Amino acid sequence: MKAAFLPDRGVVKVSGEDARNFLNGLITTDVEQLAPGQARFGALLTPQGKIIVDFLITEVPVGHGGGFLIDAPRALAKGLADKLGFYKLRAKVVVENLSDSLGVLAAWDGEPAATPDLAFADPRNAALGWRILIPEDLKQKLADLIGADLVDSSAYEAHRIATGVPRGGLDFMYGDAFPHETNMDRLNGVDFDKGCYVGQEVVSRMQHRGTARTRTVKIILDGPSPEVGATILAGDKQVGTIGSTAGEKGLALVRIDRVADALDAGLPLTAGGLSLHLAEPDAVRIPPKQTVA
Repeated sequence: MKAAFLPDRGVVKVSGEDARNFLNGLITTDVEQLAPGQARFGALLTPQGKIIVDFLITEVPVGHGGGFLIDAPRALAKGLADKLGFYKLRAKVVVENLSDSLGVLAAWDGEPAATPDLAFADPRNAALGWRILIPEDLKQKLADLIGADLVDSSAYEAHRIATGVPRGGLDFMYGDAFPHETNMDRLNGVDFDKGCYVGQEVVSRMQHRGTARTRTVKIILDGPSPEVGATILAGDKQVGTIGSTAGEKGLALVRIDRVADALDAGLPLTAGGLSLHLAEPDAVRIPPKQTVA
């Protein structure tokens, strides 16, 4: 098993007697049934349905003070805390940015020998393994406890990319992407049966009308890696942009209809003059709508 402390992740705490209902009315995932030792993947959206910040959220055991901890991009943690504070109005809620004292250890390629407090399985994809919320100075102690070799965070990045899970700021831009475009609907990040939340109407419309034409897909690079953000071309037509890469593997944000047309026409895909291809060509095929006889 491998473990890595992720310096790009921060932690925000939301506590108080109204915390559960408060969060459930704001974010894409349902926290009503969330319990300590479990986690949900979710996001806070703009009223127009675009992602302000995505995150993992877990409930804190009573022995650790209760409330909820949000594992979010560290660069956005303060902004997230401020935004939640803006929304709380008269709700009995306390929002704290704990990123200077609490961080995230990721562990994968095996099962932990022990399950520490504030540990949970990553709900996006089982292959991503586990997350443990700890101070950075405990990373070696926790790695030893769970029976993992402590490695650099770049090893986790390569694993994330190979698993096909996008990262905001690299594979999509915050404030510019809808949840469907970043595969949140496929990564257990949107609960379509819960009540209202900010941006819910737009997300539900995209789900029921099947209007998502842009998706994050896995790619295989046939040579050197293009720069993040490089335009992907099919012939001379723009079909997407390069996201994060590691070795020959990478992610890209593409117009699936345009890429599907390019595949049908036998057109090669390139970025910055470098060739690439889809790891899973069927990922850009839109299944036909079911009709009632």
